[in-house]
Amino acid sequence: MQLPVEKLTQLETVAYQIRRLSVEMITYGKWGHIGGSFSMAEILAVLYFHVMKVDAENPEWEHRDRLVLSKAHGSPALYAALALRGFYPLEKVYSYCELGGFEGHTDMARTPGLESSGGPLGMGLSVAVGMALGMRFKDNPRGRVFCILGDGECNEGNVWEAAMSAAHYHLDNLIAVVDYNKVMAKGFVWDEMAIEPLAEKWRAFGWEVIEVDGHDIPALVEAFYRARWILPRGKPVVVIAHTVKGKGVEMAEFNYRWHTHAPDPATADRMLRELARTYGFPEQGYSKLGEPEVKENFYGGE
Repeated sequence: MQLPVEKLTQLETVAYQIRRLSVEMITYGKWGHIGGSFSMAEILAVLYFHVMKVDAENPEWEHRDRLVLSKAHGSPALYAALALRGFYPLEKVYSYCELGGFEGHTDMARTPGLESSGGPLGMGLSVAVGMALGMRFKDNPRGRVFCILGDGECNEGNVWEAAMSAAHYHLDNLIAVVDYNKVMAKGFVWDEMAIEPLAEKWRAFGWEVIEVDGHDIPALVEAFYRARWILPRGKPVVVIAHTVKGKGVEMAEFNYRWHTHAPDPATADRMLRELARTYGFPEQGYSKLGEPEVKENFYGGE
């Protein structure tokens, strides 16, 4: 699928701003998960700015698509995406991990645009299954539920219980996305608890499977188009997105030490300058970012 240059540029800009804002809020909040926030930046950019039907001015719109972040510790990236999409003012992200502010793990009671709260890993797909089943009863055939899972999270038994349930109920309005960044909290997935052959596991549980480079924006656009419009025929769909933990900052890439770690301001400054150089944006260090204008008022996808 050929993307117009303007749309590709917008999505690249959003992915960069998601990474930048994640560094800023994690540094300011003195806690967070940079590696897993970086790895899904392009996924969130494509979903919120090209694929999903959402309305920032009416977050409870009945015919919206839903997104469940099962790997809820990746909340900085999602908070950034929602702010950039216009669900709340950008400065709200700096309440991250402050008393009364945005939680370190997603809390839908405090954050406009969130569809679920999270914390314990392995729960999100079950929530998404319930949503997808509920949307069927509400006669919303074009709506979709997206659920972003971590690869290490696929060690959890209840992920596979939910996967079995989704196939049993033929939930072809459900699209799971595995952020397959290969690194868990204490090391590589294949050392801690190997999950391969991952694609074959999902197929064995009755799912349609798409594998894609999770940082290739045109490839993601094509994958989600297929997942939404081509493959739904009585089976749920999983997009296995091969990503890099800490993508964009060399010291964080494939480095489990940046799974849960907040940089000091000097390190954050180096990270932000490297991100700017890597993605071709004007170099800017750590100082709490001013508002980037990339939001859209309404859905403009396929």
